[in-house]
Amino acid sequence: MKITFHGAARTVTGSQHLIEVNGKTIMLDCGLFQGKRKEAFERNRNELCSGESIDCLVLSHAHIDHSGRIPRLVKDGFSGDIFCTSATRDLCAVMLMDSAFIQENDVEFVNRRRKKKGQRLFEPLYRKADVGKAMEQFVGLSYNRRHQLFPGIHLTLIDAGHMLGSAHVILDIDDQVTGQNRRLVFSGDIGRPDIPIIRDPVPISDGCDILIMESTYGNRYHPAYPDSEKELERIVNETASRGGLLLIPAFAVGRTQQLVYAFHRLHTDGSIPDLPIFVDSPLATRTTEIFRLHPEVYDAEIREFLLTDDDNNPFGFGRLQYTQTVEQSKALNSLKFPAIIISCSGMLEGGRILHHLRNRIGDPRNTILFTSWQAPNTLGRHIVEKEKTVRIYGEEYNVRAKLEILTGFSGHADRDGLIEFVRAMRCKPQHTFIVHGEEESSESLAKDLRNELDLENVVIPEPFQTCEV
Repeated sequence: MKITFHGAARTVTGSQHLIEVNGKTIMLDCGLFQGKRKEAFERNRNELCSGESIDCLVLSHAHIDHSGRIPRLVKDGFSGDIFCTSATRDLCAVMLMDSAFIQENDVEFVNRRRKKKGQRLFEPLYRKADVGKAMEQFVGLSYNRRHQLFPGIHLTLIDAGHMLGSAHVILDIDDQVTGQNRRLVFSGDIGRPDIPIIRDPVPISDGCDILIMESTYGNRYHPAYPDSEKELERIVNETASRGGLLLIPAFAVGRTQQLVYAFHRLHTDGSIPDLPIFVDSPLATRTTEIFRLHPEVYDAEIREFLLTDDDNNPFGFGRLQYTQTVEQSKALNSLKFPAIIISCSGMLEGGRILHHLRNRIGDPRNTILFTSWQAPNTLGRHIVEKEKTVRIYGEEYNVRAKLEILTGFSGHADRDGLIEFVRAMRCKPQHTFIVHGEEESSESLAKDLRNELDLENVVIPEPFQTCEV
């Protein structure tokens, strides 16, 4: 068996891993690279094997750094099935179409400048038509249902507890070369226990022979979720007392719904002022509707909430408004009273959030709240690293708004959660590959796995490295 690490190797984005076994080629995830725009632009176009050479694709979840390159793969000749959970398929239908819209608009903007200079024009990475074609190849599977991909290769998806529809990938393989039955586990993104809405991650208690494992927070720890909700309460109240606006960049899937549910609870309890709350993201609005369609993934807490709360829509209440039109979004720029705006994207790499940031970042009464990890070289990362000035749409802005960071809303397991994911395995892996993390985080996790769990053959692969196991 050969494993080639095309993406998320010594970095967090662009998850793409290729498995070659029994004459078949299976891709695990097909995500977009994010970070420096020019570098990401080139990598997303050039750094992948031919789509025609891949027999099938297994997708762990719908986040764009895991799914966002699928339409390009199809455009380049991939015609096989794309296996994932039904919730992931439904989310991808919305998120990939939004990604195509961004691809088309970004290239159109760049091409206007290039045309004036007489330079060669670019094509979008993919178009909305490519997304439509790709969606025809998606096959939705239920959790815990063993499915034959090919003779001697079976797939099982296990609830990863990271976001709606997220999965650990299990491949049970009758290896024709070694004559052995071997189990490969791809963790995808490992979720956290005891956070609202979705169920806790399910341990893979039987273990595996080969493990490909994420390491996003391999050297960091999260506070308990209730502590983070109390911190959110403090941030809202302090911002309101200054007469300011709380601006929250958030991912449209998962984080936005978490925040809305938290604000619902805080508002119902009277823990925060009765101020307006806006979700200014068409994508977040559409994905929230998909959350409503999949109550089968809800945890016990939200099921009880649905039964006992008079206003039992966890993703909507009286003071919450979902903006739809551009005009509604622009109107938020004139707000003069304390309010909360949640908008995409989570790393400030595009979308309506940038317009709100331009208008709010220079006012010390306002607060910018980050609730998720920020990739290197993104605008979000520059602000988190407390740079005094940042560039937005080519113009410099002084950062005077108060900065707050809450890691307790993260959907990723922290260092202890990652260790426990492996500790729960009765049969420990003979080969472990650490991916989806910055080098420092991956190195720290690899060291702890060796020292605490006595794992051997723990490898942090280089980009495009091929390993035989």
